[in-house]
Amino acid sequence: MTENRSLQSIRGTHDLLPGETEAWDVVEGLIRDVMGLYQYREIRTPVFEDTQLFARGIGEHTDIVNKEMYTFTDQGGRSITLRPEGTASVVRAWLQHRLGAQGTVDKLYYMGPMFRQEAPQKGRARQFHQFGAEVLGTDAPEADAEVIMLFLSVLDALGLETWSLHIGSLGCRECRAEYRVLLVEFLSGIEDLLCEECRERVGTNPLRVLDCKNEGCRLATAKAPSLLDHLDDECRAHFEAVQALLGDRGIPFTVDPRMVRGLDYYERTTFEVLSPDLGAQDAICGGGRYDGLAQMIGGKDRVPGVGFAAGIERIMLALEAAGIDLDFEPLCEVALIHIGDAARQRLFTICDTLRRAGVACTTELFDRSVKAQMREANRREALLALIAGEKELEADTITLRNLVSGDEEQVAFTDIVTTVLERLDQMEEEAVDEEPDEWTDEDEQSGPGPGEAA
Repeated sequence: MTENRSLQSIRGTHDLLPGETEAWDVVEGLIRDVMGLYQYREIRTPVFEDTQLFARGIGEHTDIVNKEMYTFTDQGGRSITLRPEGTASVVRAWLQHRLGAQGTVDKLYYMGPMFRQEAPQKGRARQFHQFGAEVLGTDAPEADAEVIMLFLSVLDALGLETWSLHIGSLGCRECRAEYRVLLVEFLSGIEDLLCEECRERVGTNPLRVLDCKNEGCRLATAKAPSLLDHLDDECRAHFEAVQALLGDRGIPFTVDPRMVRGLDYYERTTFEVLSPDLGAQDAICGGGRYDGLAQMIGGKDRVPGVGFAAGIERIMLALEAAGIDLDFEPLCEVALIHIGDAARQRLFTICDTLRRAGVACTTELFDRSVKAQMREANRREALLALIAGEKELEADTITLRNLVSGDEEQVAFTDIVTTVLERLDQMEEEAVDEEPDEWTDEDEQSGPGPGEAA
């Protein structure tokens, strides 16, 4: 017998409710605006892919592939995985559709849900949302610096001023292979001081030991050799060029010799942006260069690429922690208030006409009192109300009330659209005129301007 119970969202997933979605729309809109300024174009990939895409690209010995992916077998017997990150899918699409066939540099961005079976906690969900940017087709250090600057421009557009940038380099495959030998030799000598998981990593993915959050492991590896000391000349020059580009733009950063990303495709530049307001889950963006990823997932050649991914949920938490209110337009410009069935039918038609003219409006769908309808108009923060009853229908007019000033006027039914648009424009102009000019200490100290008396 089926248990009759109330169904709820799956643990680790969240509903975005009205009031939240408007704030998300603002954030996503600002992200798109910045992407447009930098001339990045949007790409949308499927939310599920062939499992091998992530197993090859992210790495078979990573926590994501071993522990966190949502993988299932479909009815055709294929192994399918809900995407745990976006970069591998973007590179797969770039290869499949031959976007680089013309030898151009492609600048792409994406936005959407990702899926990882992690322990849910604040700032970390099993279905979460990311936006990211990728530059494919160039290994120029300017591309590395640009994607970092792009994300910082997003933070600036959102008003988030408190952040720290950490950068590092994982070198290329050749110099990292030499370093790996030195690191394994060091880790083998302190293996008994490592956690069980890190002892397993020594033989499979030793660099990940440096990223372990276990305090005992961090202390034990404090004197581990640094990869930055074993970069070859080309990788060192590339990393120094990235630092110089950021420094020239006045962007503060910290070089982190222990930075190891959780995905195996990274090489050379890696970076993270942290928000000190978020506690333990303080990373709001991570990225780096992945010149070998295309070949790892089946491409014939190495394709230079660099990019980042940022968590939208964590950005929303950072905005909340910083006390930043996201302004968005009122949901309703005009509320239509009826008195009687005949007026309700007439106003239903007028509501449709106004919407076709681009006016956001609502009409009553219940048989409620005028007082109740006005309360609903106020709850929706409507700017104007159109009120009609038997008297107005006989006179072929409607009462237009300004819900901000309380002023009323009678308007002919034939003039409703024109008059409503005029009143809304007037209210917008008045709101702009009433905004006080910002007065700063510099204004006070600068003295009178040209033509002003001292």
